[in-house]
Amino acid sequence: MKKIILLMLLTLSISNVSAQDVQIDGRLQPLLNEFLALCKQYDIQYHDKLFKLESIDIVNTLPVSENSSTLGMLRRDENRTVVAIEINWMAQLDSEILKVVAFHEFAHYFLEYSTHICDDCGEIMSVVNSSYFDIVRNWDHQVRTLFEDSPAYAKRYGYVVASNQLETN
Repeated sequence: MKKIILLMLLTLSISNVSAQDVQIDGRLQPLLNEFLALCKQYDIQYHDKLFKLESIDIVNTLPVSENSSTLGMLRRDENRTVVAIEINWMAQLDSEILKVVAFHEFAHYFLEYSTHICDDCGEIMSVVNSSYFDIVRNWDHQVRTLFEDSPAYAKRYGYVVASNQLETN
């Protein structure tokens, strides 16, 4: 019995060490879990990428202005390597906006969208979304399109995605 308890404690401590590699804001954890479950469903590898990050966080450091605000971004180090996924605190004002913004940023990183697909076309990967609520109302289609049109999916299944995507900063 003592060996079993010791083995369980050892296993638990090892998994806690792995989980501590990436600081994940608890408010984003359910959305990240949902996104990673979809990665698994679409057979997109994510584990190694996840543990290369320092954090996935809600922050108050992204630009906010009357004319334009940044609701999310990938933070990079001096070598241009992504080290964090950051979501503006303002996105939390509505759970549907938070979901769209989080999935958008997760897709940049895990699905390898280096660009946006349009300026404002009502898709998760557009530069701006006039209505986050329209996207959420059509969520299943939006997610299917997000994954099936992604560079990571194309790479995984060996085809080229025709691209009319707009570059990101």
